[in-house]
Amino acid sequence: MDIRAGQGIDFHRLEKGIDLRLGGVLIPSEKGCVAHSDGDVLLHSICDALLGAAGLRDIGAHFPDSDQEYKDIDSRILLKKTFELISSEGYSVINVDSTICLEKPKISAHIPEMKEVIAGILKTRPGNISVKATTTEGMGFTGRGEGVIATAVVLLRRD
Repeated sequence: MDIRAGQGIDFHRLEKGIDLRLGGVLIPSEKGCVAHSDGDVLLHSICDALLGAAGLRDIGAHFPDSDQEYKDIDSRILLKKTFELISSEGYSVINVDSTICLEKPKISAHIPEMKEVIAGILKTRPGNISVKATTTEGMGFTGRGEGVIATAVVLLRRD
C-alpha cells in the first residue's frame, strides 16, 4: 500500500458585490473572492493538496486561469475533475484537514454543509473531512477584511 500526504494553500482578494463561496457553499457576505473561477479558496487548496500528494503538479497546471473554459467555473467541478485525476492514478482519499482564515463573516454554521459537499465529491464520509475556521485577530490583509486564505492537508492511499 502506498500512502501519500499533500498540502495546498490558496489566497484571494475580497471585494464587495461578489458572491462568497467556500467549500462549495454560498455564504451570505457583503464581500466575495476576486478570481478567474468562482474563487472558492477552500476547494482550490484541497485540489492543490490532492494533486501534490499524487505528484500531479498544481491546480494552475490543470486548470489555468488563462483558459476561458474555466472562467467563472464552479470550483466543485474543479474538485471533481481533480478527484478523477487522482482516482485514475489509483488513489483514494483517507482524509482531508483544512483551515479557512477569514475575519468575517463567521462561517462555523456552514461547516457541516461544506463537509457534506466535499465528502460527496471525494467519495468519502464527512467524518473524513475536517474544515476549521480561524481569524488573524485583526492583523494583516485578512484581519483588515481584504482577503481570505485556505490551507489543506490530505492523505491518500493507493492499494
